[in-house]
Amino acid sequence: MWSLTTLVLTPSTQLPRTQDEIAMDCEMVGVSSQGHKSALGRVTLVNKWGNVIYDEYVRPVEYVVDFRTDISGIRPRDLRKAKNFRMVQKEVAELLQGRILVGHALRNDLKALLLSHPKKDVRDTSEYQPLLKEGRRKALRHLAAEYLGVKIQDGEHCPIEDARAAMLLYQRNKKRWEKSIKDRMKLNQKKSRTQRKKPNENAFNFTQATTLS
Repeated sequence: MWSLTTLVLTPSTQLPRTQDEIAMDCEMVGVSSQGHKSALGRVTLVNKWGNVIYDEYVRPVEYVVDFRTDISGIRPRDLRKAKNFRMVQKEVAELLQGRILVGHALRNDLKALLLSHPKKDVRDTSEYQPLLKEGRRKALRHLAAEYLGVKIQDGEHCPIEDARAAMLLYQRNKKRWEKSIKDRMKLNQKKSRTQRKKPNENAFNFTQATTLS
């Protein structure tokens, strides 16, 4: 179980380290001549109980121009002995395979990793309807403050804290969230079956009409 205070998300330390649900958060650094292009600088994965199962700094393929320390928390010393991008990409892909992926604005993290994940297995807190405000997405720090009563991203971001916040938001909405996905899948399957039947019905009607004539 989780322990929640006004400042810190504290995971359990007495439960298994892995599970079918994994939350991910990434921090970016700036590359290219002006540093405007984002590249992966750190990636963190936590399990459903908030325990860290992967946390690595990443050495980008391109030269880092801006470490964006005030947001990313990443400093030059952090990347000196960091793993190379391809190694991290491979390790993360293996950990995510076959699991539910939880996070906030995951499209950005997956893009930075040059990975994809089955849409049916993605739980993005920036896109879950009940967490939107009049159809508009909220920042993770606002969701954490409103629904969890915790303050995050106050200065340098901590990907461990952000991943834990996303996971806890998911866990607190899991029952309704999963039901909405199942209902949507059933509706899509019903529509698909209806569409497949229509050509057959038309063919039968045409054949019948020809025979009668």
